Amino acid sequence: MSLRINDTIPNLTVETDLGSFAIHDWIGDSWAILFSHPKDFTPVCTTEFGAVAQLADEWSKRDTKVIGVSVDGVEDHKRWKDDIEKVGGSSASFPIIADDGLEVSKAFDMLPAEAYLPDGRTPNDSATVRSVFIIGPDKQLKLSMTYPMNVGRNFAEVLRALDGLQTAVKKGVATPANWNVGDDVVIPTAVNDEDAKAKFGDFKTVLPYLRMTKLDG
Repeated sequence: MSLRINDTIPNLTVETDLGSFAIHDWIGDSWAILFSHPKDFTPVCTTEFGAVAQLADEWSKRDTKVIGVSVDGVEDHKRWKDDIEKVGGSSASFPIIADDGLEVSKAFDMLPAEAYLPDGRTPNDSATVRSVFIIGPDKQLKLSMTYPMNVGRNFAEVLRALDGLQTAVKKGVATPANWNVGDDVVIPTAVNDEDAKAKFGDFKTVLPYLRMTKLDG
C-alpha cells in the first residue's frame, strides 16, 4: 500500500527493545518522528541514531516522540544501543522497532510487498529503508524524506521541518524557502486581505499571491 501526505499511518502493534505497543497508542496526543534503518551495526545509521539521542531535549521541547525502525531483532537493537550511545555521547532512550518480518517497512511503503530478507543478507537488501516520517497528533503523515545509504540525514533540517509543520498548524500560515523560527511567514491564499489584516496585522504584499507577515511570540 502507498502512504502519502495526510494519510493516517497504519496502527501496527510493534515489538521494540522497550516493549510491545500499538503505534497509535504510543503516539498519543504528541507529534512523532519515525526513523528507519536497513540494518543494525552499520556506520552511517549509528551516527544518525547518535544524533537522535543528542537531541532528546529538542524533541521534548516540541512535544515530539521519536522511534527507530531497523530490520533486525530486539536483542540486536539492545546491543546496538551500546554503540549508539558511545558514538552520540548520550543515552538512547527512544524505542527501536524490531522489523525483522518487514511488516512496518512494507506498511510505510519503504519496501515492495514481495520483499524478503535472504540468508546472509546485507544492508543493500533493504537499502530503501532509510526514511524519516513526521506524524501529527492526529496520526496522519505530515512529511517524509528518504535518503540513500551513503548520505547521513541532516537533523537540523528535520528539526526545521518539524518547527515549520507545528507553526503552520498552530498559526494557520505557511513557511517559505529556508524558513527558520522567527522568520516571516506566508499568509495562505485562501485568506483574503481583510481577514489577513484582522488576523495578522501588518503584512507585505510581494506578489498578488505572495503575502508575508511576522508572527507574534
